[in-house]
Amino acid sequence: MSTDTDTDQATSLLRFATAGSVDDGKSTLVGRLLHDSKSVLADQLEAVERASLGRGQDAPDLALLTDGLRAEREQGITIDVAHRYFATARRRFVLADTPGHVQYTRNMVTGASTAELAVVLVDARNGVVEQTRRHAAVAALLRVPHVVLAVNKMDLVGYAESAFAAIAGEFGAYAASLGIPEVTAIPISALAGDNVVTPSAHMDWYGGPTVLEHLETVPVGDDPTAEPARFPVQYVIRPRTAAHPDYRGYAGQVASGVLRVGEPVTVLPSGRTSTIAAIDGLAGPVDVAWAPQSVTLRLADDLDISRGDLIAPAGAAPGTTRDVEATVCHVADRPLRPGDRVLLKHTTRTVKALVKAVPSRLALDDLTQHADPGELAANDIGRVVLRTAEPLALDAYADSRRTGSFLLIDPADGTTLTAGMAGAAFTADAPLAAADGDEGWDFQR
Repeated sequence: MSTDTDTDQATSLLRFATAGSVDDGKSTLVGRLLHDSKSVLADQLEAVERASLGRGQDAPDLALLTDGLRAEREQGITIDVAHRYFATARRRFVLADTPGHVQYTRNMVTGASTAELAVVLVDARNGVVEQTRRHAAVAALLRVPHVVLAVNKMDLVGYAESAFAAIAGEFGAYAASLGIPEVTAIPISALAGDNVVTPSAHMDWYGGPTVLEHLETVPVGDDPTAEPARFPVQYVIRPRTAAHPDYRGYAGQVASGVLRVGEPVTVLPSGRTSTIAAIDGLAGPVDVAWAPQSVTLRLADDLDISRGDLIAPAGAAPGTTRDVEATVCHVADRPLRPGDRVLLKHTTRTVKALVKAVPSRLALDDLTQHADPGELAANDIGRVVLRTAEPLALDAYADSRRTGSFLLIDPADGTTLTAGMAGAAFTADAPLAAADGDEGWDFQR
């Protein structure tokens, strides 16, 4: 008979991303996870076996389970972010296998932006390299709560504990300088299956969890009461029918926190106040709603509220501003320059904005800051100053990943230009020194 705890674990969801340098074995690790956890359909495995034979390989190349693009299969690399869904008896998973090439750093930002855990792979023969540091820095910028260091290809270094310990120590020190709160180091061989799903018989010196065991047991989900409630209005419901002549509801998804019937709220950016009169859930009226539930709110007063407005507790509402300072990752091939006119999309609200300045660009290899770069090119991470045409109710990204993030969009064709994180870049306990001759960023919260 299962307990409530078992039921909670079986229905919990973990979103995680894999990252690492080229040929470190990301796709092989993901393929091994899918294969050894019995999450691969028979026809999928047969297709992989045929493709492997066509390439002259005796054994199935499990990396092909995630390398979905034809160019990826031909080159043996990952280009796109491959999302896969699988489940075990203890937990459901959504994984994003991100590319390792420097020119696809922006793809890692996409894959890790919603992740609760990042698996950073390192080749045991090469140790921590520049791209390893880049991916660790991106994970820190995106405030990914948990980081796993998977030291792969241990079979190629004779399963030596010393090789693993040296890499784990170096990466741990670097992660600490970034303010990453937690790193779990696991020695593996994705090709042979050591410590991926089953414990390795070759590394009796290691007493920690396998990759899958850690994924199944790492704490996920935030306490909804720990953050102030935020409710971006997505749609205004006005049926005007005989059964509901005066119904006025505001539909959307609770981005964070908890909302309760009878609670005083403020509507932003107008600043008008009211009280939650009712909350309509999928199955009918409820007294309480919490993130990430989708509900419809009804207020005690008839206010002018439209899509893009934010409803928040009266005593814990964010401030509004038209001047935005943020760390951004530029994802478009077209550079971002001061003077550019863009659209800024924040939750359900889209406003016009002007890029006033690009004061700094971050060099992810050594974490130096270069002042006044003039522009941000594709894959660059830098600091920007924006001026919006209308006020935004923007939280700091350090306080809320949902309401502290935004996108910059090309108004001409709707192309996504930049992913932004409002406020400080790294955590407060990781101040970074500026490069010689450069004006540094203020990383303090």
